[in-house]
Amino acid sequence: MTGWFWWDLVIGVAAALLLAWVALVVVLVVARPEGGLLREALRILPDLVRLVRRLAADRTLPRGVRVRLVLLLVYLASPIDLVPDFLPVLGYADDAIIVTAVLRGVVRRAGLDAVRARWPGTDDGFATLARLTGLDRSRP
Repeated sequence: MTGWFWWDLVIGVAAALLLAWVALVVVLVVARPEGGLLREALRILPDLVRLVRRLAADRTLPRGVRVRLVLLLVYLASPIDLVPDFLPVLGYADDAIIVTAVLRGVVRRAGLDAVRARWPGTDDGFATLARLTGLDRSRP
């Protein structure tokens, strides 16, 4: 074998990783909350992390919900992010968007009562969570 094979392989893997990263960033842009909700999501992010931890530990929730929440916690604890955290605002915005996207599915599957019972923050923070996850639209 020649050295060209290995260079082609390295370049191919790097290009695939770059393409996957760009695709994930595009998904984040599409899934981002509208208007000022991103700023509100960043404000309640510590309460959201505590909520995710509490929901992941709750054995009364369906296993699929708990698995998603555990994977979310692993992502949040991981030093590797889609957008590096050292970038101002954008670094933490991807975390807020991913938490919001996962919580939308969790809230739809687990229900409002399960989430409300484990919410560690204020009522205003929960109202923000309801807007982020679409709970306020599902209520009459």
